[in-house]
Amino acid sequence: MSLRGEPLEEEATLPDGRVVAVRVGLAEDSYIPRRELDTVVLELWDEDRGEHLAGVSTVLSVADVDAARRLLREVVEGLADGSLEPTAGALEPLADSVPGQ
Repeated sequence: MSLRGEPLEEEATLPDGRVVAVRVGLAEDSYIPRRELDTVVLELWDEDRGEHLAGVSTVLSVADVDAARRLLREVVEGLADGSLEPTAGALEPLADSVPGQ
């Protein structure tokens, strides 16, 4: 299994009640064939508004599925408990490291 086949997605409810979709998966680029893409991104979407809130590239490869799951879990928990803001600046330090086990 790899992130090339299917991104990891989960919803988080922020302390203010907004629902945010968290996605860890292959970057989407209509100009590059999918088989040539290898950049894994972390993205946040406001579910109600359909608005893209944040997106950052990660250090993960498409084969790092377990690390991507840990990253997803860490982000969802941080957003839900309010320790993580739904911004690119807040996500970047997490995206720049491989989550521990």
